[in-house]
Parts: sequence; structure tokens; C-alpha cells
Amino acid sequence: MERLGVGDRGEDHDLVLTIRHGSPIERTEGWRVWKTILKQAEVRDGRVHNARHTAAALLIEQGVNIRVVQEVLGHTRVTTTERYTHVAGAQMQHASERMASALWGDG
Repeated sequence: MERLGVGDRGEDHDLVLTIRHGSPIERTEGWRVWKTILKQAEVRDGRVHNARHTAAALLIEQGVNIRVVQEVLGHTRVTTTERYTHVAGAQMQHASERMASALWGDG
């Protein structure tokens, strides 16, 4: 464990994730890391929140069950996950085709 490596120089705040000497991670540190990742990947700037929406939409579009997406995003309620997802055009087309088939048959 890294805490053991810092010895008496370390601080113990009983945290799982900390900076090098056991101190709490600054609130903005995650934001800085995210911005660095985007820059290194040479993709347009965006919020982590937007990435979560994109991940949810892509998973749903690939047919992943909403409950699985809920777990991936760490939501307590599936209604929260549903707000993160958007109905994709391909899903709408598929639903329309299935409805037409149910109403008028395949032919």
C-alpha cells in the first residue's frame, strides 16, 4: 500500500484515494486530469458529464440493458439513468419497423 511507503511523512485521513502523502485530492484535480486526457487524445474539449451521456447513449444503442448501464454509471435509480440516455435514430427506425410489422405483417 502506498501509505506504507511514505512513513511518518504521510497523513492519514482514512481515505481510499489521496495525493502522494495521504492528503485529500483537490476538488479540481479530476477536472485537470480530464482536460489533460482530452488534450492528449486530440479531441474537442468537453465536460465529464457530457462523456457520461455519450457513454450511456452508446451502450443503449448497442443493445446493453438499461440496468447494466445504470450499474456502469453508478446510479442508484434507473430513472436517473433514463435521463442520461437519448433515443437514437436507428432505434426509432427499428421500433417503427417492428410496429409496422405488428400492425400490417411483414409483407
